[in-house]
Amino acid sequence: MWESIVSGLAVPVLEQLGRGGRFLIGQARDARKDVQKIEADIKALREYPKRYEALHGQVKIMPGLMKEPMPLDSIYTAVKFLDDDSRRYFASSEDLERFYREQGKRNFETAEKRHDGMSIAKEKPYLMVLGGPGIGKSTFLKKLGLEAFKGEQGQLQSERIPVFIELKTLRSQSIDLVGALAKELEICGLSNARAFTELSLKKGSLLILLDGLDEVPTANTNRVIEKIEAFVRKYRKNAFVASCRTAAYHSSFKQFSDVTIADFDDEQIEQFIRRWFNSKLDQESDTANQYWQELKQTENEAAKELAQTPLLLTFLCLIYEREQELPNQRSTLYGRALDILLRDWSAQKRLERNSVYKYLRPEFEKELLNEIAYNSFEEDRLFFLKSDITDRINDYLSDTANIPAELDGSAVLEAIEVQQGILVERATDTYSFSHLTLQEYLTASYISSEWSIQELVSEHLTDERWREVFLLVSGLAGRRSHELWLAMEQQANAFISSPRLQGLLQWVMRLSDRSLPSNQILVSRAWLLYCAIAFAIARASAIDLVSDRAFAIDIVSDSDIAKAIVSASASASVSVSDIAIVSDIDIDKVKVKAIDLVSDSASASAFARAIDSASTRARAIDSARAIDSASASARAIVSDSTFARAFAFAFAIASARASASVVNYETLSKKLEELENQTPSNEATSDEWLNFANQLTETFLTFFHLDRELVTLSLEEAQSLGKYLTATKLIIDCKNAAVRVSRKEWEAIESRLLTPPITENQD
Repeated sequence: MWESIVSGLAVPVLEQLGRGGRFLIGQARDARKDVQKIEADIKALREYPKRYEALHGQVKIMPGLMKEPMPLDSIYTAVKFLDDDSRRYFASSEDLERFYREQGKRNFETAEKRHDGMSIAKEKPYLMVLGGPGIGKSTFLKKLGLEAFKGEQGQLQSERIPVFIELKTLRSQSIDLVGALAKELEICGLSNARAFTELSLKKGSLLILLDGLDEVPTANTNRVIEKIEAFVRKYRKNAFVASCRTAAYHSSFKQFSDVTIADFDDEQIEQFIRRWFNSKLDQESDTANQYWQELKQTENEAAKELAQTPLLLTFLCLIYEREQELPNQRSTLYGRALDILLRDWSAQKRLERNSVYKYLRPEFEKELLNEIAYNSFEEDRLFFLKSDITDRINDYLSDTANIPAELDGSAVLEAIEVQQGILVERATDTYSFSHLTLQEYLTASYISSEWSIQELVSEHLTDERWREVFLLVSGLAGRRSHELWLAMEQQANAFISSPRLQGLLQWVMRLSDRSLPSNQILVSRAWLLYCAIAFAIARASAIDLVSDRAFAIDIVSDSDIAKAIVSASASASVSVSDIAIVSDIDIDKVKVKAIDLVSDSASASAFARAIDSASTRARAIDSARAIDSASASARAIVSDSTFARAFAFAFAIASARASASVVNYETLSKKLEELENQTPSNEATSDEWLNFANQLTETFLTFFHLDRELVTLSLEEAQSLGKYLTATKLIIDCKNAAVRVSRKEWEAIESRLLTPPITENQD
């Protein structure tokens, strides 16, 4: 380890320096003072790892949140480099857009292969590490130094003395790299650090870590680059690793291999979290696992995307450490993350800003980014050409009175790209935002500031791509958030204008118990509606069996209806859970209670499954193979949702039990038991199975006072119902995302959800 490095590398250098003073250790009987000096230097070098760790082995960022530094080794997560050879090159921004959407991920990276960072550093003597702000470049270089102290037993498996230099400190006109290295070695008390450095360089004994080429003062950049290249040529026996922000790296170092740090993948995010929450208390509380499981939830995809950047993952860990949950008010969370990139990070690193920044205040810059984000998102573009974005910036600047007319869009784009990395060049002259989450936040910020909610709601209410924007607008709207919800409610009601859908909601209102508290009434409505939809799915799969025997085209049509109803059912299922959460109701306990109520026969939980299976069995027995194949898609979809529908029926029965005046539960339970005993055998004919399905259907309709016509939905009605339920769920999600919720305003909206809209002709 380090002792062997001191003995093998440092002592020979010190002896050679001593030999220049006409003595060797062990031969210095007449030069006792010089011997003592050498021994003191050896002792000082033995302390060098501790001094290095004290200076470079601690992590403390965002002082407002992080009160104490943490050992770098305790939270360090292995870096992965992108395989530049595997990077895709795109003929146009449209090709890049198409590739991204085909991937179905929120990560913008296009490279497929990744390589372990330490392995690459071990193989390459001259390495340039590239990456965006906060991606972990400096941390990686510091970690290389810590590993170097371990010698052959470390991950680098080599014996060199590491020296870490922050290039931003090279401010003078005369750049002295030897002096900078010597100054770093002086921290351990080395007496003649410059001479030791010069001789060590000649022997090739150093691992030189040059951090932050992009942070060099602008006036010195070219001079520093020239000096480094000449320095590497002169002392080529040593190992060199440098770092630079990708956007600022314009001229390649000829001797260096360029590598790019990849965004964190799921494995790295989980590893980082487990290292962060590793205290005894965290282990006892299982904090890391709880946080990781929460971050993986679908509703937290946007937050998890931010976690792909180590800087922002650190921020998220600090927030979770303080609050023990991810806050519902994501607008505040993402706004703080944006501020970290716009203000805090460059301020903490004491960067010398580009002259353009004299005019680009953070507030102004955010306004500019708001407009770029909104316009591109509205155009359904995540990637845009450099010429397009510079034109947008120039248009914005030309309409701003307190900005110099000579300020150029290209210079502003470069400043934003280099300093904060919020805009990133993904392919030649093709840009995107660094995170989709930030683009969504900036889009929401634009809508909130312009208060263009009517346009948002009318054009994008059921567009899944805009879901996160709705949530963020609700959070940013403050006291006006209820205006957004009202607009959403009005648009949602337009989806259920057909008499059949309004009749279905009227049925739901009749069966729900109005004596319950308002929030529980909403739960009851949701489950009853889900129950009806589940029945409609089963009915759609069984409809027109006689026609199926002759015309495959009818089955294809029924398949489309079944798919649409299943889509509505999925929306209803999620909405029910969300409504229960909003109402502080333990949905799992209620489900268990429902199952207990029908445990004597267990038929209710198999109700929808029985209807579906019976009709499917009849079709399988009696239909031609071609027809059976044509309907396979619909049957597969229906089968996949069987268990969820079974739960829905059980819960609907339990809900109806709460209002006993509407449904005779005991009689229903007995009837279900009778039907279960009448289930046809495997040898039964298709007519027997079809008859059984009809009995189940009639039982459901009779006991739940449901008109068959109300659940015989057309394709258009099924799709409209799905949109209505999606919008209803989004209204509830927006309420949860709001910073302030007026009790009066919300209770008024809540009382109208899942009810037929009141028209002027109604009382």
